[in-house]
Amino acid sequence: MTTTSRPCEGSHLVSDTAWTGVAVAGIAAAYALASRRLAVTPVTAPIVFVGFGILIGPVGLDLVSLQQDSAQLRTLVEGALTLVLFTDATTVRPAELRTEGALSGRLLSVGLLLTLGAGWLLAWPLLPGLTVWELALVAAILAPTDAALGKSAISDPRVPSLVRQTLNVESGLNDGLVLPFFVLILAAVPGTSYAQEGEGGTFWRALLLSPVLGLAVGGIGGRLLAWSRDRRWVTRDWRQIYVLAVAAGAYGLAVITHGSGFIGAWVGGFAFAFAQRGSERPPHDVARTTELAEYLGSLLAMLSLLFFGAVLLGPALQHLSWRIVGYAVLSLTVIRMLPVALALLGSGLKRPTVAYVGWFGPRGLASVVFGLLVAEEHIRGAELISGVVAVTVGLSVLLHGASSVALATRYGHWYARAATRSDLRESAATPVTPRRRGPGPLEQPDS
Repeated sequence: MTTTSRPCEGSHLVSDTAWTGVAVAGIAAAYALASRRLAVTPVTAPIVFVGFGILIGPVGLDLVSLQQDSAQLRTLVEGALTLVLFTDATTVRPAELRTEGALSGRLLSVGLLLTLGAGWLLAWPLLPGLTVWELALVAAILAPTDAALGKSAISDPRVPSLVRQTLNVESGLNDGLVLPFFVLILAAVPGTSYAQEGEGGTFWRALLLSPVLGLAVGGIGGRLLAWSRDRRWVTRDWRQIYVLAVAAGAYGLAVITHGSGFIGAWVGGFAFAFAQRGSERPPHDVARTTELAEYLGSLLAMLSLLFFGAVLLGPALQHLSWRIVGYAVLSLTVIRMLPVALALLGSGLKRPTVAYVGWFGPRGLASVVFGLLVAEEHIRGAELISGVVAVTVGLSVLLHGASSVALATRYGHWYARAATRSDLRESAATPVTPRRRGPGPLEQPDS
């Protein structure tokens, strides 16, 4: 009996895995076929993928579960965030951070710190049962933004380029800037793997050694690629693959030394781009080199949202409470919009612009990855933290995605009228280099 049952059990597992693969492939293919049509509607790629994720999860067809697929899911989301961090870093130029009073710098410094503080303070009365450090962990997980959830906000040409550039740079950098806070807070929570290293060990390995390794891998990797290109040794196709190897190397070395692979990849992206530009390569040439990594990161990010809907959001919707929903709403409004308003005081921007920038702070991939890492730590408040993160990201996917086209159009009309009556701070010309974080309206339609 035993010898005959094992093959049957194995065949069931293979069958379940195959059906999961078929479902994922079908969802991706279906969206691809309608992507151009959907790009100008409130139905965004994240909404589609998260929605179908709920359908294939335990509350639906039960093809995916966190217990059975945790290892594969972690590999997927970590790979997605690694590529996103690396490629986002390669697209940032120092001139962007100095342009027109560095509005993005205000959001990435004052705005980010105020967001962390507000998230921690408002979590205190709404999430009883969590320790002080666990409350801070919730704030850190939900601090980074993800432009993919509202792409029309930074792609609609009717929105002034200065505003689009500010949102673009902020979303590309704040997930990396939150990483040190996340790692240190996680080290302060008893029972986590980071806590075993101690705060001193975590600081040394994650916040000092990992950036050094990322700097070395990215810098040397970029120099070697420039040297090879100057001698015409490398083809364009293999340049694209080479970028993936550099990103994986920066991540892997940091992990091997028990540091933060994400910090290593993020710093590696800066170093790689600097080395390429230092070799007098034009900016568009650097962008073409990282194109494959951006597309792959985009695909993995969408698949991560699919599995997020299945294993985190679906189950969380079965255990909703007014406290969780209340904090999610506050996270997308007060905790985001008030710090943005304070950070932009004295910038000369009009109130509609400040409101627009404040609203479009969607939570996405980085929050999903951080939430999954916490869920695997088995700390006392992990279930509540996962629920809060899942509901907040899910609500953000819906609200920011559904409102992006309409609000971009409405704000663009306001700007067109206001610009004819007076000189606006928003009218400062700023070139926008869009970040590709998943299928959407940033793509150029076929001619």
